[in-house]
Amino acid sequence: MSKLKLGPLADDRPVKLSVELPAAVHRNLVAYAAALAAETGATAVPPEKLIAPMLIRFMETDRAFRRHRAQGN
Repeated sequence: MSKLKLGPLADDRPVKLSVELPAAVHRNLVAYAAALAAETGATAVPPEKLIAPMLIRFMETDRAFRRHRAQGN
């Protein structure tokens, strides 16, 4: 199996945010949590704990977003 894009999750002070997700996205988050636990040898985290690291990774790898931020917009 190839490496997942997310590594171990950092313990950070959270900001409460409420979102609605399609059921299929929730199922995929549960499956991703299980895959991440199997890959890292850690216990599976609740699916909501994956959302922030996934968004961070997405924004870090979005070239257009990085350019936009660099321009000060």
